[in-house]
Amino acid sequence: MRVSAAVSAARAGGRPVVALESTVFSRLGLPAPAGEDARRRAYEAVVAAGAVPALTVVLDGVVRVGVEDADLPRVLAADRKAGERDLAVAVAQRWPAAATTVSASVALAAAAGVAVFATGGIGGVHRHWAETGDESADLVALARHPVVTVCAGAKSFLDLRLTLERLETLGVPVLGLGTDGGAFPAFWSRRSGFAVPHEVASPAEVAEVVRAARALGYGGGLLVVTPVPEADEVPLEELGPVIDAALAAATDAGIGGGAVTPFVLDRIAAATGGRTVTANVALVEHNAAVAAAIAAALADG
Repeated sequence: MRVSAAVSAARAGGRPVVALESTVFSRLGLPAPAGEDARRRAYEAVVAAGAVPALTVVLDGVVRVGVEDADLPRVLAADRKAGERDLAVAVAQRWPAAATTVSASVALAAAAGVAVFATGGIGGVHRHWAETGDESADLVALARHPVVTVCAGAKSFLDLRLTLERLETLGVPVLGLGTDGGAFPAFWSRRSGFAVPHEVASPAEVAEVVRAARALGYGGGLLVVTPVPEADEVPLEELGPVIDAALAAATDAGIGGGAVTPFVLDRIAAATGGRTVTANVALVEHNAAVAAAIAAALADG
């Protein structure tokens, strides 16, 4: 693993660092030029809060935590994803460029000693789980690694009720910050129809919960959910039929596993005239700002 000079210096100096996944910025997560726009805005949000961005990726068989500007075009053009389970293979086979998913990014953040990670929306339990058994590795990674993950909830096309149940089973504390009436957010949408387990009032309170969790011996991760900015929201009531059609198209095309998410994202973006892409960029920026504030609060403690 290679940790960039900027991230290493920040860690050595006790300054806040925010890990960022690369899939959301690559063409596997957002179409060009939205991916680069989201990356730039996320970086700017982290830096504005006094923190250092630590983008995670695999380049030339080396896992990176922190990427030099000269390598960013390769990150954006990555044509394959690496989850946590793929990292060893990616290193051994010297994959040229692989964007990291949430599970890989959380694992790399923990290995590099980075306490806070920001993403767009986590994966979770897919619909029709009883027939397919399809559940994202993100959930187990969140439980396993001592990292605070900040997101806009889980992807809207998942089974959100079962995703919340699975997080409870895994023992992952779920905190809502700035939620809309205590609602668990659903990625592009501010309200999922389900309640967030616990609400907190500020990044400082999140830091207090983290400190209490560590003092009590909890060694896993915490999930902080914060909704997409209201001006950029696409309500779930409007998205429902669009999501159903996209999932049906994936089934008809025989698409499964990790290929489902990019396929469905593309279909939904097309059906909404790009509104979900706009929402995705906005929520990534917002999540990065929240994560940086939490990282700063932890560093102050």
